[in-house]
Amino acid sequence: MNIKQEILKAFHDRPGQFISGEELSRTCNCSRTAVWKHIEELRGEGYRFEAVRKSGYRLISSPDSISAEEIVAALQTERIGQRVVAYDTVESTQKLAHEEASRGAPEGTIVIAEEQTAGKGQLGRAWHSPKGTGIWMSLIVRPAIPIPKAPQLTLLTAVAMAKAIESLLDVNVQIKWPNDLLIGGKKMCGILIQLNAEFDRIHYLVIGMGINVNSVKSDFPPELHEIATSLREASGLAIKRAALIKAFCQFFEKEYDHFLAHGFDQVRSEWERYSISLGRYVVVRLHNATLEGRAVALDPEGALLVEDAQGQRHKVYSADLEYRA
Repeated sequence: MNIKQEILKAFHDRPGQFISGEELSRTCNCSRTAVWKHIEELRGEGYRFEAVRKSGYRLISSPDSISAEEIVAALQTERIGQRVVAYDTVESTQKLAHEEASRGAPEGTIVIAEEQTAGKGQLGRAWHSPKGTGIWMSLIVRPAIPIPKAPQLTLLTAVAMAKAIESLLDVNVQIKWPNDLLIGGKKMCGILIQLNAEFDRIHYLVIGMGINVNSVKSDFPPELHEIATSLREASGLAIKRAALIKAFCQFFEKEYDHFLAHGFDQVRSEWERYSISLGRYVVVRLHNATLEGRAVALDPEGALLVEDAQGQRHKVYSADLEYRA
């Protein structure tokens, strides 16, 4: 961690308490002048500190920041989210995450931005990513699993994000197979996984996530008003984005480590509990065909099982899904 991260961690570990400049200088292994300089920089970024002679500093409030300092401070994970590369405006965090991964970025690295100008979702669709309202980030992982199991991480990510959201807000999150999170039938999060591999070996995966956090209706283009929502719209509360990112990192690491050690069964069970797709009559638009039937289950590998009118079950690994009455 850098000095600003160490300072913020100290205040997050002792909320509402004064910490002397001398103690902070020992914690950060720097001079008291350096501590003062970094606190002034944090003030310039929107943090409010109270300074009292002989008592030290107390953190009064934090901005809705997605800086590396704010995300890493008090993050209780071993590796997921422990390295953050933060930007203001980018075309796509996915592209930058691929560049980071190809240069050897460690597992758990997050690339995040306040705004994307060319964000993409499933099947290359544009993802609306306005500045300062959401979480637009990509996570790098390097799982030692066979390539056919890589899509299971889409479902794992959805479960971890649903748990993170529900840990902070009184809302009911539902998952639409395979990669959308909904509240009240409206989409507020999308997940996109891209793979870099050769033969039977995965080099890395980039897991892209777009979460509408503090958007209001006017932030969405008119064509999305009936199908998109945000956590603020659903809960009536403004949310600190860094708090949600930290919660996600902690839930993801726990799910991911269990998955690597014990396989897909737990993720499968949890995903089915959140699913809005199972039991529904669906139309599946494949690359060169259309399949209609009832979504009945996930198979042990994570494919959606769709039972047609003749009772035959089909495995669907990736496709557009529409619901029918």
